[in-house]
Amino acid sequence: MQKIDYKAPVWVLNYNNPKPLLDHAIHMLERHGVKREDMEITETPTAKIGSIVVEIWPYELVIGRVRSTRNDSFISGTEFTIELKLDENGNYVDYL
Repeated sequence: MQKIDYKAPVWVLNYNNPKPLLDHAIHMLERHGVKREDMEITETPTAKIGSIVVEIWPYELVIGRVRSTRNDSFISGTEFTIELKLDENGNYVDYL
């Protein structure tokens, strides 16, 4: 399992995701080495160069590192993705 190399905070982008998806995303980030207290869950991060930004999608988490910033925007490159799996009833499952 790949660990996330980071310095706090880790910006978790949450755009009105359902609670089960957000909870599972947080759980999977913890499994990949991010402490819950180091996560900032927000819609509008104030990320600096080198920060980790996590985009939540229904079937994966995209882990990116900020390469540059301009005004209130940032550009990040994808480091890797974490697949989110569902069981036959549509519940997120911990497969690690």
